[in-house]
Amino acid sequence: MRIQEVLGQAARQASSGLLLQVLFRLITFVLNAFILRFLSKEIIGIVNVRLTLLYSTTIFLAREAFRRACLSGSTQRNWSQTINLLWLTVPLGVFWSLFLGWVWLQLLEVPDPNVIPHYGTGVVVFGLSAVVELVGEPFWVLAQAHMFVKLKMVAESLSVILKSVLTACLVLWLPHWGLHIFSLAQLLFTAVLVLCYVIYFKKLLGFPKSNKQQSLPVSRMTDLLPSIPRSREFVNWKEAKLTWSFFKQSFLKQILTEGERYVMTFLNVLNFGDQGVYDIVNNLGSLVARLIFHPIEESFYVFFAKVLEREKDATLQKQEDIAVATMVLESLLKLALLVGLTITVFGFAYSQLALDLYGGTILSSGSGPVLLRSYCLYVLLLAINGVTECFTFAAMSKEQVDRYNFTMLALSSSFLVLSYLLTRWCGSVGFILANCFNMGIRITQSLCFIHRYYRDSPYRPLAGLQLSPVLLGAFALSGGVTCVSEVFLCCEQGWLARLAHVAVGAFCLGATLGTVFLTETQLIHFLRTQLDVPRLADKTT
Repeated sequence: MRIQEVLGQAARQASSGLLLQVLFRLITFVLNAFILRFLSKEIIGIVNVRLTLLYSTTIFLAREAFRRACLSGSTQRNWSQTINLLWLTVPLGVFWSLFLGWVWLQLLEVPDPNVIPHYGTGVVVFGLSAVVELVGEPFWVLAQAHMFVKLKMVAESLSVILKSVLTACLVLWLPHWGLHIFSLAQLLFTAVLVLCYVIYFKKLLGFPKSNKQQSLPVSRMTDLLPSIPRSREFVNWKEAKLTWSFFKQSFLKQILTEGERYVMTFLNVLNFGDQGVYDIVNNLGSLVARLIFHPIEESFYVFFAKVLEREKDATLQKQEDIAVATMVLESLLKLALLVGLTITVFGFAYSQLALDLYGGTILSSGSGPVLLRSYCLYVLLLAINGVTECFTFAAMSKEQVDRYNFTMLALSSSFLVLSYLLTRWCGSVGFILANCFNMGIRITQSLCFIHRYYRDSPYRPLAGLQLSPVLLGAFALSGGVTCVSEVFLCCEQGWLARLAHVAVGAFCLGATLGTVFLTETQLIHFLRTQLDVPRLADKTT
């Protein structure tokens, strides 16, 4: 597959992922606001922190390493061995589900059944839903490797919508069911998600003359089941070893990603009600980050993994490939920096207003605004780290991945200790500060790798982290004006004052974006070009 085709498909997948994330987060955003009117914040804390952590930990430990290993390199491989390797996620998921379920029921604090009933059922069903989702892993990886963008959009959109509709209906009509509501909705979500992939491939493989079917390495549904090859080994041991390296790394990365939830769950630094409030504010703060950065990181990891050859630095890569990869990396770094700075600068002055509109004084009073402002800074670091690690993990050799694991181990340990200490000192804001510290270390590690990778080549993609003085001045001026506006117009001066505060922010944002268009012409050209790539690709197919 030509590099421009890979880039075009990655751009199309990123844009489709962006649309999916917009849909999912908007639904979750509205659903949380709805649930707050009917259920206690303690139940929200249990579901969004305790049970969701059980599900995400099981899923992450069981499949993340397999996904990264099986999506690395070309699609030209022995897919029978790859599919066999992917089916190992199911027994691994069963193990983690049983083990973590026992921990959640026997070792952690069990909530008062009079306040939060059906906790045991929730643990069992959330663990079961993780195993159900893992059944669809071979289908997901095959679809992802062959860029089946629409399939992912339809499957995930349909499952999220049905889950949200069921949750809203049960909350409205049967609020006394408590955790049963969220357990049923979670199980429906995973079942629909897996069924969408299975039904799609069942129908696709039933039409052998279609272009998509002919491009697939399988010809019937039984090829997607585990099999024992007669002349080859059960799995590709090179992929298996790479999976083991990523598994060790994924265990540590999960602690870093969900670290604050682990501290809340295992160390009881916040009660269930405070956990619910923190989670709502945390989701609001990460809304834009998850909408934009995650689909970009996921899609362009596939791009870099397909274009770059592991264990070779920039000077040993194909010149056409490394030139395009460098251009993409530099543009993504610039885009991440600009989006992150915009959120940080404008989020500082509009955090209190956003919380007041969303949840009233419950969220806008106390530590809520400070927490959201801190998260805006964290979003900037998240943006940069997503791009740098996306490239780093795609370009690292197995040995480099293993060495990086030691750094992740140190970060994991320091993060847990720092989170506990800072939370005891300054409350829930300590979680965000600890995350900022660790994210800064991870960014530094990735930047050092990228610098070494390009050291002997003429390419300098890290120039994407440099902004013109004029643009930096525009950000600084906008930040100062909006902060002054918040002091005089928000949030106790009535609705007219609030509207005036919003108008000031809109004017400053428009001026800042105008400056971006004037000063960052290379980035604008890259975005326009890649937005056109999917349309051009569609015309040529």
